[in-house]
Amino acid sequence: MGGHLSILMYHQVGDFPPMRAHRANYCHYRRFAAQMGFLKRFGYRVLRMEEALGCLGGQRPWPGRAVVLTFDDGYEGFFRYALPELQRHGFPAMVYLISGYLGRAAEWFAKDPGRPVPRLMGPAEARRLRDEGMEVGSHTVTHPKLAEVDPARQHRELADSKAALEDLLGVEVAHLCYPFGSFNRSAVESAADAGYRSAVTCLRGSAEPQDHPLVLPRKAISFGDNLLGFGWKLGMKNRPIPALRAWRERRAELIVQSSVARDLSD
Repeated sequence: MGGHLSILMYHQVGDFPPMRAHRANYCHYRRFAAQMGFLKRFGYRVLRMEEALGCLGGQRPWPGRAVVLTFDDGYEGFFRYALPELQRHGFPAMVYLISGYLGRAAEWFAKDPGRPVPRLMGPAEARRLRDEGMEVGSHTVTHPKLAEVDPARQHRELADSKAALEDLLGVEVAHLCYPFGSFNRSAVESAADAGYRSAVTCLRGSAEPQDHPLVLPRKAISFGDNLLGFGWKLGMKNRPIPALRAWRERRAELIVQSSVARDLSD
């Protein structure tokens, strides 16, 4: 029997002042702690991405309340503010790393005057993620908007990041996050060709069995989300937004295209 899955999207967790802009990129650590306590108290099952794919594909039974926690970009503050809360409750999480930016500043923040530019995890911290039981995924090599670059660069960004992270960590990296939520059909085909088993987007909604595993929707947790708003997002299963509905309608086409891409790479 099918169900729906809340894949939650976080970026930075930390001690932040009140803000009006870019709120989806920040979560205050006190609210994060309360949110993790909410999941525990109300019996949510926090899944690893591989477990979630098994549920979506029908190979695993659906938990009553299923959630995946994802963190984009790999900010070093994760270890101070997010990891202790995850470990307190025994929750796994997926952290998407930018292979070409390990140990560097998140330079795209500099486009917004006055916005602090945070540091990203370095190689040693990436290994610590693995050792602490977190999942590590790819967020490309240089964090481009994939829909705005040509297919050849899309392939390099996806394949090279996967290879670099696997070499660094000594484990398979099979999961992807499209930077800025930017992707198109050729990016999905490149993801399949590179060997990814899942890819998350910024399309808003619950993940369901009808979703292609390389076009999974998520729910962004914003700076302003109190527990009422957090609970509402977890329970939200509204009519999908038009963009998500369109990708669902193209699922069969994407399966065919992905199979062709894999055959051509063999």
